[in-house]
Amino acid sequence: MFTYTVSVSTGKQEFAGTIDHVYLTLTGTERCSDRTLLDNSFFQRFARGTVMPIDVSVKETLGDIVLVKLEKKNFVFNDQWYCRCISVASPSGDRFDFPCYRWIASENEVVLRHGTARLPQDDKTSLLKEHRRTELESRQQLFRWKEWQPGFPMSIDANSSNELPIDVQFEAEKAVDFNESLLKAIKNLGLNKLQSLFQSSWKDIADFQEVFIKIKNPVSEYVMKNWEKDFMFGYQFLNGCNPVMISKCMNLPDEFAVTQEMVKGSLDRGLTLQEELKAGNIYIADYAILEGVRANATDPNTQQYLAAPFCLLYKNSQNEILPIAIQLSRQTPAGGTNTVFLPSDNHHDWMLAKMWVKSSDFNVHQLVTHLLRTHLTSEVFAIAMYRQLAAVHPVYKLLIPHVRFTIAINTAAREKLINKDGIVDKFVSAGGTGIVEVIQKAMKTLTYKSLCFPEAITSRGVEDLPNYYYRDDGMMVWEVVKSFVSDVVKIFYSSDETVQKDKEIQAFVKDVCFSGMKNCEFPDSLKTREQLVEFLTVVIFTASAQHAAVNFGQYDWFSWIPNSPSTMRKPPPAQKGQVDMKYIMESLPDRGRSSWHLGIIWALSQFQDNELFLGEYPDMYFTEQPVMGAAKTFRKELAEVTKIIKSRNENLRVPYWYLSPDRIPNSVAI
Repeated sequence: MFTYTVSVSTGKQEFAGTIDHVYLTLTGTERCSDRTLLDNSFFQRFARGTVMPIDVSVKETLGDIVLVKLEKKNFVFNDQWYCRCISVASPSGDRFDFPCYRWIASENEVVLRHGTARLPQDDKTSLLKEHRRTELESRQQLFRWKEWQPGFPMSIDANSSNELPIDVQFEAEKAVDFNESLLKAIKNLGLNKLQSLFQSSWKDIADFQEVFIKIKNPVSEYVMKNWEKDFMFGYQFLNGCNPVMISKCMNLPDEFAVTQEMVKGSLDRGLTLQEELKAGNIYIADYAILEGVRANATDPNTQQYLAAPFCLLYKNSQNEILPIAIQLSRQTPAGGTNTVFLPSDNHHDWMLAKMWVKSSDFNVHQLVTHLLRTHLTSEVFAIAMYRQLAAVHPVYKLLIPHVRFTIAINTAAREKLINKDGIVDKFVSAGGTGIVEVIQKAMKTLTYKSLCFPEAITSRGVEDLPNYYYRDDGMMVWEVVKSFVSDVVKIFYSSDETVQKDKEIQAFVKDVCFSGMKNCEFPDSLKTREQLVEFLTVVIFTASAQHAAVNFGQYDWFSWIPNSPSTMRKPPPAQKGQVDMKYIMESLPDRGRSSWHLGIIWALSQFQDNELFLGEYPDMYFTEQPVMGAAKTFRKELAEVTKIIKSRNENLRVPYWYLSPDRIPNSVAI
């Protein structure tokens, strides 16, 4: 008789253990073992966080172990078990590791391959080829594409969270309920008293301080004290929560009625507007995407409004970015019908014009920068990965930490947040039909290259903008991620030809292109290792760094509501000198919408319990030492970036930490 010692590792998550019966079959290069019941005492059977050793005896040696089959049968009731991994020690002393990291439901079976990553062309035996084919066919049945709304990126075919494949559902301690989070936020922020006055307007700007009673947030408090100042308004285009709207302006749009005479008092170099444009000192934020979008009409008692403003910004001689002209309408041809608001206008006109820009910015941030360009895009990558890459594929092993909970959080959002009559409809002016209209328009500008961070920076002409920490930190993180991806790709792909012959990676990028990102100029095939590195860097950077940059600052920058109104309840002013503070207060969100606004941005800005940050890979999908070495180097380089950012922040009035690697979660999970 020959004895194989099997070590079964159960996860540490809540409810990870099971008392069900688990059967195991070992498949070697020479023969298979009998189906063996992995049984121990009743109370020790697969307890949470344990490693259970079991001896499997066979009459003849099995050869090298290549597959492990697990079957789970009900003991008393339907149960789930989280198996981390299986390790097999052979009679000769060889060890074979089989990563699992999956939930196994009762009456299910799972077949695991040896942990060594292999490309599809590396599999030579019919047994391994068949296992690979069967695994992918099974996954393609589970992970089906569906168009949730016309013109949206494709998403998972599931109407509710409990319809999702078990392996992508939230774990017990992670389960997200937006309504529950909102109630918690209302309690924590002391908003209870506002609910009973849902449609009551605030009387004065200072009244918004009522909701700051329980806020202890240095950035929010700094915003509250300085939000009216033009330097703070301009600074947010660089390092606020939506730092992607500012672009260099070399030629003014035809619809923008701004003239030299209007802005000459704001230009401090003694140059004309045309000369400043040519010198590269003029920037613009253009919210054209909101033009023609129907404002939220879900509440029959409150009319809401949208605008599609231009905001002209000036880099002055002190390297500050300041607003110098705002136009809230865009009629063609430009002329007297387009009023341009200026810093020299009366206090109320200029204040309200800036509020309108910030309200437009809030809506574009929520629906385009945040929802579309991180959440929905990352879901496309995740679904394509599950459909086209076998678990043994090195790219699957590389990407799986970066798709963790993404499908689940997006499904929850479609159930409770962006659905008809969902939470977004309650407080956002682009809610209701506007959500679909904005996403449909934004899909026309969503391209593959726009997700490549360096190209995105170059295309907006902001390479030399001073004090642009989003750009500086983003470039550092992009290069470190790209270096890590390059190291991994070189380990498994010896040449460009290896990439071309990898049927699974080609199917993966094709699935992203044709099923998830139609007409978005995504590649439908990859020819070189360099192209593969860039593609995978886009996937990881979008899910980790880009999401962190535009998500976790929401409470910092949006909690002082006059700084970023989620909706406006009066139409934008068409002329100067016709608004007063009463009109402004009647324009801003009422008390009820203020509470919805604060509650949801608070909930979305929180790091999760047991958060895994960039480079933290506790699940050992890879077993190869070269990859482990690359991951160690990755973490070392990320730590160096963190150190650089921390040192820089010590000298800033408002520290910028959203792209500090120690605060970048691995995946879109909130």
